[in-house]
Amino acid sequence: MSRHEQDAVPVVLLIEDEPGDARLIRYQLQERSGETFQVLEASSLGAAVSLLREQQVQPDVILLDLNLPDSTGTQTVLRCRELIPDVPIVVLTGLDDLDATRLAIEAGAEDYLSKGADGSVLRKAVHYALLRHQRDASERLALTVFNHAREGIMITDAESRIIEVNPSFTQITGYSREEALGRNPSLLSSGHHDAGFYQQLWQALNDKGEWQGEIRNRRKNGELFVESMTIRAVRDVTGQVRQYVALFTDVTEQKALQSELEHLAHFDALTGLPNRVLFNYRLKQSTAFADRHHSRIAVGYLDLDGFKPVNDTHGHAAGDRVLEVLAKRMAACLREEDTLARLGGDEFALVLESVTLPEQLNGLLNRLLAVVREPVEWQDQQLRVSASIGITFYPQNSDVTVTELLDQADQAMYEAKQAGRNRYVVFK
Repeated sequence: MSRHEQDAVPVVLLIEDEPGDARLIRYQLQERSGETFQVLEASSLGAAVSLLREQQVQPDVILLDLNLPDSTGTQTVLRCRELIPDVPIVVLTGLDDLDATRLAIEAGAEDYLSKGADGSVLRKAVHYALLRHQRDASERLALTVFNHAREGIMITDAESRIIEVNPSFTQITGYSREEALGRNPSLLSSGHHDAGFYQQLWQALNDKGEWQGEIRNRRKNGELFVESMTIRAVRDVTGQVRQYVALFTDVTEQKALQSELEHLAHFDALTGLPNRVLFNYRLKQSTAFADRHHSRIAVGYLDLDGFKPVNDTHGHAAGDRVLEVLAKRMAACLREEDTLARLGGDEFALVLESVTLPEQLNGLLNRLLAVVREPVEWQDQQLRVSASIGITFYPQNSDVTVTELLDQADQAMYEAKQAGRNRYVVFK
């Protein structure tokens, strides 16, 4: 059957196990030529589903007897809704079965009709069921979106009492619908945001009718999570706020990944020290600070002596262990405002802040040399290396760039190696 034909002739699926009742209903539906229906008949829910699959047709209305061979009572409506969704159901009942009728309507039937009713009443019931179903199509679609949206949805009244939430809200927050209804959204508060944050949120809602941003909230189990949220005010024709609708997505994993990627972009993965990119940035900041405050900084280049034999003899895992341990030891020698970075391989760089006199560095540089010389335990062996350090200062008598500063420190480091290693040399 073509779609056009189906639109022109409503398909009525009659699910009735009494042959006499079925014949009467078919006759009543088809007795007036001006009100044509295509009638399909089945004696049980299972038979109805098989019939629809066989004929590849979707009914427009279902006439449903509550008591069938494979289902009885209210359960029949629920099962029919599940097996044949999005089709209006008119329940066929006995004359004295009002309680069952009420329960059937509550279970999802659109209408009910007593068996033996006049044919015109039956045809009107079918037409009205069709019209109501078409009229409510947008509402059903909205409900489907609400229930199946991946975003959490929370609706409050004008006094910020929660009046509805969707399944994704429960999945994200851990609070069931019953636990959330009637509560204030502050039940999710983590305490992370101060009063000023919420003042700005409400200011945006009052002025613009909308707020967008990120909120750190807390799930029912106490776990913190990050929401990307949009809140809109719903107003009536007089401009009064009736509801607030909040849509939010859990972006906790994305934020964690973003932080991790940002960390990897600026820090060495093995040692956790700043990498070359971050070191260059900090060196530029330090030189600018020195210019503004007429202070002096030292820039160092440090290379490990004897590191290649460790790698060649014991393997890269042993070399990595040496780098990790020595990075921690050297960092512990520095002040909080100083910077130690790993440039790559066994090469490190230093920025030492507020150095008034070069002689002030003697103690620090000797400590760095000493902690590098200390052995590193590896599989019951003691691995030993030393360090050669080159030092230069900023500012100088002539203008010098950060690249030139590193080149000077690197040149002084090579002089330290040529002089016998395990020492530091100041660039001249």
